[in-house]
Amino acid sequence: MQTVTYRWPTRVTADTPDLLRWTGFAGAALLTGGAWAVSAGAGTTALGAAVGGAGLVVLAWALLGRTRPDSSWLRRTLAWWCGPLLVAPPLFSADVFSYLAQGEVAARGFDPNVVSPAAGASAEAVARVGVYWRETPSPYGPLFTTIERLITQLTGGDPVLGIVLHRVVAVAGLLLIVWAVPRLAAIAGTSERAALWLGVLNPLVLWHLIGGMHNDALMLGLMLCGTVIALDALPELRWWSLTAGVTLIGLGAQVKLPALVALAVVGTALARRLGGGVVRFVMAGASMVAAAVAVSVMTSLAGGAGFGWVQALGTPSKVNSWMAPTNWPGFLAGAVFGPETGQAMISSARIAGLVLILCGIVVVLSHQLRGGISQVTALGMMMSLIVVLGPVIQPWYLLWAVLPLAVCLPEGKWRTRAAVLAGVFALLVPPLAGNFAGRVPELVLAYALGIALVGGAHLVLRRARVSVAQA
Repeated sequence: MQTVTYRWPTRVTADTPDLLRWTGFAGAALLTGGAWAVSAGAGTTALGAAVGGAGLVVLAWALLGRTRPDSSWLRRTLAWWCGPLLVAPPLFSADVFSYLAQGEVAARGFDPNVVSPAAGASAEAVARVGVYWRETPSPYGPLFTTIERLITQLTGGDPVLGIVLHRVVAVAGLLLIVWAVPRLAAIAGTSERAALWLGVLNPLVLWHLIGGMHNDALMLGLMLCGTVIALDALPELRWWSLTAGVTLIGLGAQVKLPALVALAVVGTALARRLGGGVVRFVMAGASMVAAAVAVSVMTSLAGGAGFGWVQALGTPSKVNSWMAPTNWPGFLAGAVFGPETGQAMISSARIAGLVLILCGIVVVLSHQLRGGISQVTALGMMMSLIVVLGPVIQPWYLLWAVLPLAVCLPEGKWRTRAAVLAGVFALLVPPLAGNFAGRVPELVLAYALGIALVGGAHLVLRRARVSVAQA
């Protein structure tokens, strides 16, 4: 028997990914266990464990960015890290309870885009919905409304089974993303491994698409898959494949409207393929608009959701998001001159933000039409404009931009900045959504415990020794 001892390098190298994989898995398991303990009434220690688990995943993910595992290894790691989260309670957000209440409204024969949960759902369902959304109709498209209704009908309104099925939908969306991202990287001519690391293995994906079950998973999966199929069809002008890709993008927009941006990218790419110029650009754009309208009409009629979603598109902006830069001048004005002045400033800044978004989209599309930027880069840039200048920002909204940017950003400072931003937003909100007003000391102590745990883990990762026994 011979024992060989290897000192773990003080800097993470290409030889360390397996240890980082299991560090991330331990973090996901700790996050899940801590979340269940908090849900059962445990105190600050359990919340600190959940925060520490989230921090371990972010740490392992960040250090993996310095290694060079292949794409298959990263996909397997994603499966390991998702495993504990599949059995976690709703994490980082309570939006899934809004989905359940909206599904109940639809199952009762009402239009959830017109009738709020408070007016159309049971008292038990409404009690689980966040206070901001109880009186608010659904802002989602007819495809997701149909899914909400079907889940309610299949489960009989049981919240546990409903959560399970919404998580199944989220996993389906993630699988579509995993399929699309490497293919978009091939189209963009960038590293598949880097795209999977920054885009798919990103903690924001784990937290909000799997843990939080946000319908952004389905929107992004349909949008990205449709973009891949459509762009692949353009070189040889395979019209059926192009139509299939455009249809998938249109279906993504029937979950959430921002997916329509991908149609602008595909339409511009089609105009360029046909020879470029303003006339072809307008014709291709008109065809994309017609396709989007056709998909919307068919989805609304086939699912029985109706067209009430059109008048509910502005619902999310009814809440003044503190993360949205367009709201910051209004918050400042409100603090100085009073709430009425602040709200007026917020409304004005939102209009200015919308104008800037439209102007930015025109500039990006004009550059794409002339060949100045690639299709995937155009998608990432336009989604970034919508996120940054939009009236509402939630941590998971960053994925609208991060996923296409992960595919097109070259190695260097911009990719690093995107990773840092994702890591910060991954730790910006507590693992369990809730009102911590009056509980700030508890939250601060929990974060202190979590930071201590992550700091200790980082030291262990730097100093660990691995012993290999050989006969």
